[in-house]
Amino acid sequence: MRAHYRAEGLDASSLAPRPMDQFARWFKQAAQAAVAGMIYEPNAMVVSTADADGRPSSRTVLMKHYDEQGFVFYTNYDSRKARELAANPSVSLLFPWHPMARQVIVTGTARRTGRDETAAYFRTRPHGSQLGAWASTQSSVIRSRDELDAAYEELSSRYPEGAQVPVPPHWGGFRIAPLTVEFWQGRENRLHDRLRYVARPDGTWRVERLSP
Repeated sequence: MRAHYRAEGLDASSLAPRPMDQFARWFKQAAQAAVAGMIYEPNAMVVSTADADGRPSSRTVLMKHYDEQGFVFYTNYDSRKARELAANPSVSLLFPWHPMARQVIVTGTARRTGRDETAAYFRTRPHGSQLGAWASTQSSVIRSRDELDAAYEELSSRYPEGAQVPVPPHWGGFRIAPLTVEFWQGRENRLHDRLRYVARPDGTWRVERLSP
């Protein structure tokens, strides 16, 4: 079960000066690949966290925004990932764009988004997703699917389509400020290109090549 990756390489001379600019280049290409049917949800990323004792956990979430400050996703603040980030804000992100033989691997530090930013994003969510943020007690044990569906139906009756759904106080965003950003390009013979930006204390970045 092996695939031979593309011959097109990645050289340091072709990189943008800052990692978020390089990410924007690759994300645009991944989005174009999604339109062509090559990639499903290019903004899907694996978020890996660890608890206070160092026990890791991973899950796939959707990146909802990125800028020079980092990568943003939203979640229930009572969820496992949010509790782990409260105890240990170090986090890793992985964008797995396998059909393009590309990955982006980020390590950084998480902090909560402000309530105004959270509310502004919440208003853009579909009505059903707004209700879902209230109905789900994320990561907690429930007795059955019926329990979840009943909670959703009760909320649907309380806030019908067109009604303003309040922003849950237990729900919001995390912004991941990157410390390293690695761009991984698959190459033939498993001699992949791996170029990693590393943050300097003065806010600039150095680029280093990693052996595959």
